[in-house]
Amino acid sequence: QVQLVESGGGLVQPGGSLRLSCAASGSIFSINEMGWYRQAPGKQRELVANIISGGSTNYADSVKGRFTIGRDNAKNSVYLQMNSLKPEDTAVYYCNVVGRSSWRLTPDLNSWGQGTQVTVSS
Repeated sequence: QVQLVESGGGLVQPGGSLRLSCAASGSIFSINEMGWYRQAPGKQRELVANIISGGSTNYADSVKGRFTIGRDNAKNSVYLQMNSLKPEDTAVYYCNVVGRSSWRLTPDLNSWGQGTQVTVSS
C-alpha cells in the first residue's frame, strides 16, 4: 500500500500565494510521474500540473506562468507553488503518483491523496 500525505491548502486572497506539498511512502519501487489535480464544485477533475521521471513538466493553460511544480526524487515528494491566485483556482487539490511497486516493468501503482481545500476569496 502507498500513502500520500498532502499539506499547504487554505484560504488566501486574490493575488496571494500558497505552496502545496505531498509526500509518498509505502511499497514504492519507482515513480514514473507525480502530479496535482483539482476539482471545483460542479466540474470534473482536471490536471493542473505533473512532472515526469526525466524532469519534464506539464501545466494546464489556465495556470501557466503562475504555478510551478517540483519534485524531490530521493524523498518521493512533490510540491506545487501557486502564485497570483485567482478565485477560479478555488478547488480541492489532489496529489497523484503513478509508478511501480516492484522490479516488474508493468506500472501497477496509481495512488491518490485525500485532497486539500484551496479557497481564493476576498
